[in-house]
Amino acid sequence: MSAEVSAELLLAIGLSRFSQRRRRLTLMDRGEYAALQERYAEIADAHPGPSDARYSSVTAGGVSAEWIGGPWVRDDAVILYLHGGCYGTGSVATHRDLITRIAAAGRARSLGLNYRLAPAHPFPAAVDDTLAAYRWLLAEGIAAERIALVGDSAGAGLAVATTLALRDQQVSLPSAIVCISPWVDLALSGASMKTQACEDPLVSRAMLLGWAQLYLGEHDPSTPLASPIYADLHGLPPMLIQVGSTEVLRDDATRLSERATASGVEATLEVWPGMIHVWHTFAPILSEARDAIARIGQFVGDHFAERDPRD
Repeated sequence: MSAEVSAELLLAIGLSRFSQRRRRLTLMDRGEYAALQERYAEIADAHPGPSDARYSSVTAGGVSAEWIGGPWVRDDAVILYLHGGCYGTGSVATHRDLITRIAAAGRARSLGLNYRLAPAHPFPAAVDDTLAAYRWLLAEGIAAERIALVGDSAGAGLAVATTLALRDQQVSLPSAIVCISPWVDLALSGASMKTQACEDPLVSRAMLLGWAQLYLGEHDPSTPLASPIYADLHGLPPMLIQVGSTEVLRDDATRLSERATASGVEATLEVWPGMIHVWHTFAPILSEARDAIARIGQFVGDHFAERDPRD
């Protein structure tokens, strides 16, 4: 990383650490926080998202959702986006900038989904909602080969789980899956849970354990549709997996790639040096975030074209 980017990443970490009240490495008083906010705003203003983006609320198969698009997208291709938040928090609103940037990069409309959240709606509510939204897209006339499932963190695990359920229900599968910093093992058995514990400034095993218990309820953490790392992955579409090298979830990503490849799935793993959990959310200030988003756009765009029956 360049010195400038490194400083911006530290800024992003500092803001996140403050906002989550998890300031494990530094403590910031109000004056320092105000200075960070001012600097963040300056950098964000220099890297705005698409100014001509359009947003429209919709109910997709009974699930609250939002269309995100603009004049730069094609109408016949859809990115079904599943936000992160440990299955218990987050929404399209919290991820709107990221979803918009990915839509623009892939030149496709995005349908951001507000799937039901734990603990009020534990597993498998999120899977059921995503299945309903996907079937709604098909009923709306969007061909399966023109749909890509993209998600971050828990949303990435949900994208894989939903595709597994579609396969088992013999429903046409999407053209591609993109997993950003995926959480696919709710048993938290990856070695990086320990080896990266002092490196990851945002996520910890203890935090994930609490959220996993809320989502799972009485279900075993190795249940395949809750933890796709334990599933038979054969027959899934091509998969792009991006993860930061500092993440406690790094081994979720590497093991998902290994298991997918062993099952005959075309899996592309990218471990980004020095990056943190879902660094993509810092696109306004971080060049690596913008580069990763561009890579996602290229990947889904290539697979829309590759599997387009009209080509």
